[in-house]
Parts: sequence; C-alpha cells; structure tokens
Amino acid sequence: MLKQGLKSSAVGMALFATMATAASAQQSDWSYEATIYLFMPETDTSFETALGQVDGTLSFSDALENLDFAFMGALAATNGRWSVLADYNYTNLSFGNTAPGPANSDLDTSVKTQFLTAAVGYRVRQDPLVSVDLTGGFRWYSTETEFTLTPGTMPGRTNTADDSWVDPIIGARARFTLSDKWTSTTYVDYGGFRSGSQTWSVLVTADYAINDRWMLRGGYRYISFDHEIDGRDYEFSQSGPLFGATYRF
Repeated sequence: MLKQGLKSSAVGMALFATMATAASAQQSDWSYEATIYLFMPETDTSFETALGQVDGTLSFSDALENLDFAFMGALAATNGRWSVLADYNYTNLSFGNTAPGPANSDLDTSVKTQFLTAAVGYRVRQDPLVSVDLTGGFRWYSTETEFTLTPGTMPGRTNTADDSWVDPIIGARARFTLSDKWTSTTYVDYGGFRSGSQTWSVLVTADYAINDRWMLRGGYRYISFDHEIDGRDYEFSQSGPLFGATYRF
C-alpha cells in the first residue's frame, strides 16, 4: 500500500505540475513549488479514559513496517513579497505496546490522521543570503483513533478518539542560501490560542537543487496536537526524518 500511495502521489504531482505550468505561462508574476515527501516519524498518542490515560507509542525504527497507507504533499505559490502555502498529510498506522500493569495484556492502537496546514506569508526580509516570511493561517486536523486494551485480569475494552477541528496558526519561514546548489529552510508555527486546543510544528530541511526545476530535500520535522474531545484530553505528536522532491515552475 505504501508503494501504491507513493506512486499515486508522484503521478498526481506530475499532472498538477503540467496543468500549473500552462497556467503560469499566462500569470508570469507567480512562481510555484509542488512537493511530495515521505515523513518517517516516531508517533506518540494518548487519550484520557474513564479508567485513566492510555498511551500508544510507535518508534521510528518500526514506522515503515507499521504504515498501512500514507499520502504527503505540499504546494507553495509566490508573487513578490506574498506567498501562499499548503501542506497535507494523511497516515494510517497500526501498532501495539505492552499495557502497563496486570489489568490488561496489550494495548493495540489504530491511528488514522489527516491534517492540512494553509497559510499566507509576507516577506519581511530579502537579501542574497537570507529571506524571512511571517505567516498566518489555519491547521485542520482529523483523527479516527482506537485504543484497544486486550484482556488480562480485567476484560478488554476499546476507547475511540474520533473528531476533527480547526486551529488558527501564526508562524515564520526562513530560507538561507548556502551555495549555488544548497539552501536551507526553517519553518515554525504555533496555533490554538484557546482553552483545550493547541498545535505547533517545526521543520528544518537541507535543499539541493538538481537544476532550475527539480530540488531534493531532507530534514527533520516535529508536529504536535493537544485537544479536548468530549471533555477528555487527546494528544498526538510525530517527530522524525523527512525526505522529498520538489518541482518548481
């Protein structure tokens, strides 16, 4: 399923790039970037239940083995000092942990998550070595997560965290020119600004330009969500390496 998802992502990006290239010929003030990437994180998620908090953890080393399906892609459009950014991530994971204490034997966690980050940026600094954009927008998050405790001295039980929500975010993006071929990108944001909901993320990449159109990226990402679902605290975070390819037009 992973190979099929990556193949579909590549085909979709190629089709988008073809159509957008034709459109950009008529709107030459805009420049575009389309990226597909693979995020291989450690995953931590927890949910408050009537009998206490349950915690599921998937290590980085087991991420690909336990990945059922994924699609990850980003788009960016720039016109002068203004930019529009969008990043979409879908993952379907299943993994198990040993349950704490003798009451239950194991904890099986099934995680389906989606998030979409969309923002508008304005460039506040531009020189040959560094550019800095301030951004503002929103992050939509949806989860369908099941925490299943298998029988031990107590019967098994399943708790479900199923919800979606939107948080406003503010952030900043900086790009550093290191050489003719190498650049580096750093992006941070924070959102929520209300009781019972917050999110934040950090992305750092090293970018290598193959030519004027194609660029390879590798780096590290951390993203976190904390939200109350029906009055119970739900937490989700992912951190780990990221690899991608960008087409510029």
